[in-house]
Parts: sequence; structure tokens; C-alpha cells
Amino acid sequence: MMKMKMTKITWVTRSFLDYRIPVYAALNRLCDNHLTLIYYKDVVPEKVRNKIKAILGNRAIELTGEYRIGGKKKDNAGMANKTLRIPIQPGLIKAIIESQPDVMISDGFFQWTYAPLYIRATKKIPHVMCYERTMHTERNAGLIRTTYRKLALHWIDTIDCSGSLCGKYIRSLGFDKNKITFGHMTADTTELMHKIASITAQETQALRKKLTNNQLIYLYVGQIIPRKGIIEMLSAWKDAGLKDASLILIGNGSQQQEISRFIHEKQIPNVTLEGRIDYEKISMFYQAADCFIIPTLEDNWSLVVPEAMSCGLPVLCSEYNGCWPELVQEKNGWIFNPLKKSSIIDALMNSYKNKAKFKEMGQQSIEIISHHTPEIAANGIWEACQMSIKKTD
Repeated sequence: MMKMKMTKITWVTRSFLDYRIPVYAALNRLCDNHLTLIYYKDVVPEKVRNKIKAILGNRAIELTGEYRIGGKKKDNAGMANKTLRIPIQPGLIKAIIESQPDVMISDGFFQWTYAPLYIRATKKIPHVMCYERTMHTERNAGLIRTTYRKLALHWIDTIDCSGSLCGKYIRSLGFDKNKITFGHMTADTTELMHKIASITAQETQALRKKLTNNQLIYLYVGQIIPRKGIIEMLSAWKDAGLKDASLILIGNGSQQQEISRFIHEKQIPNVTLEGRIDYEKISMFYQAADCFIIPTLEDNWSLVVPEAMSCGLPVLCSEYNGCWPELVQEKNGWIFNPLKKSSIIDALMNSYKNKAKFKEMGQQSIEIISHHTPEIAANGIWEACQMSIKKTD
């Protein structure tokens, strides 16, 4: 994409993890090293802070001393919109203004977005928002949240949505479809793919034999919490009765003991609860698996889906996962409703009947995910920034 004039971008993000760093790095290159990132020191892990400082130097601005108005601390294991909590960061507005941005970027309507909204309203500096949520995750948003969001849209020039389901929600709020771009979400799969490439066939076969004695492997990776729909999946797994197939669950969380008891009491066959696996070793399990499954009851854009796809796996995906129209398609997977047992069973049985196509479908997964790189995500955000600048000129 051809760059326009030098653009100073200030991204107000509050918190982020490793997977966002390649996107920040790519966007920084697009704006000729004029990206400033402002975030909350207390919630970003030190190793992640060190990585972004190595890229941005003193343009990685750490703030601390936040206080909060409203409800309890958000529980990431729970459903969306259960509490209303507004974090206030002293010095945030000043830090943004001092960075002298040509355009500001925020993440979502809440968290630290109050500051870009205020600056957009008072100083008319263009404002881009990156957004992930969908009609499903926002089904319980309520009148107060919805009214606030509709009001906030007056001081947002462009919204870069994670995907089409997110875009549908934003349009439902009355936002102009011509001010929407797409594609800021991506997983950092480069390291994972390098590790996959170094795993030998003998190592893969040894793990398969250890796990299932070489049965077909369906793999779940994620938190073991009620929101992920694991109980619903297990119940359907038992009734599907797939022959010579095993389900491997990797992860930890508040529901581990309940899941373990459920498997034992319901006598659900061929299921292994592996618990937490160090990320350095997770590539072995992706490589050993035949198919990936995620039965989540509510997720904006599950990063484990692009991880699994980059490792060449077809995917069975919940329709309540915001990533499926873009990432999981007929050529590389199946979509199901995790709240309808018959839907999960149908997906499992259809996938099993097509097990001979798993390798071919896995190659389609790799092809699809090749269009969701950090560079492509950064280009989408860059386009949104330039659109916003033009609209306010």
C-alpha cells in the first residue's frame, strides 16, 4: 500500500500481549517510526513491555496510578457486560496531547477510550477505533451501554472491525458503513509455524501413540471455564460415538475439577484432560492433532483458531465465535451451535465422515490464514487512519 505523508499516530491501548507486537511494529514502519503507544504499566507483563520498548523506544509510554469508577474488576472467565467499570488514568489526556498525534487509535468504547473521545471533541484530532465485539457478545449490553456507544460515535471518525460479525454490530448502532474498515485482528503464528517445521515425524508419532494409541485426534486448546462450552461439547461427544477418535483438552481454569468429574461420572469415552501445557510445547500438540474444535459460548475472536489453522488443522467452530465467517469456512471446517446438542453431534459426525479430507482442508486453513498477517492487519489500520485524517481535513 502506498504511504501518504508522514503521519504521527498515537495508539491508546491500556493493555496488550505478545500477539499485538508484530502489528505495532508493522504500523510503526508504515508511519516512518512515528507510532506512539500509551499503555498501563501495571497490567502489561514485563517481558512484553521490554519487547515494545525495543521497537518504539521512548515512544512506548507507560502510565500507572489508575483508579476505577463502578463495579468489580472484570472477570475474563465470565460473560460480557456483567459489570460496568470505568478506569480513570491520571495524566492520560496530557500524555496523548504531548505526543502531538495526527490521528489517535483506541481499543473499544470503554477502558481508556474516554481520553481520545474527549480530545476528538475538544481538539478535533482524528480518532480511529479498533473493535472486536459482535451482536452476540453485545446481546446483553443494555440501554446505558448502548446509548453511550451511540453518543460516542460522534467523536469516532473510522472504526476498524475484526470481521463481518463485528461490522454488523457497529452498523446496528447507526455508524456509517463507509467509515468501517476490516482486519486488525491477527495471531502471531510465525514462531509457532517455525516450531512445527522443526518437529520430526517420529516425535509426532510418539506423542500420538502416547496420547491415544494413534486414534484420530480432536484437539481443544483454551481456558477450562463455563464460557467455553466444554460441558456442552463433552455431552455431544459421548452421544456422537465416534469410533477410533479421541478428544484432547489442553488448558486450565476454574472448571477443571467439574470437567474431570463430568467425564468420570458420565463415563465419556476417549477424552483426556491434559491441563496446562507450556506454550513452548504446545506446537507438539497442534502437530499431533488431526482437527481442532472450539465450542465457545461467547468469544470475539479466538486466537487459538488462527494458531490451529497455521498448523494445518481443519476447524470445528462455534457460531458464537466472532472469527468464523472470515477464518472458518466450508472448505476448511464446520460451524455449529454449541447450545444445541444435535448441532454439535452433526458437526462431529460430518467431520468424521470427511476425515480423509483433513489434510486437504488443513492446507486450506493455511491458505486462509496467510491473508491475516500482522502486515495486512497494520495496513487495514493504516487505511483507517488515512480515512480519518481526510474526513477531518
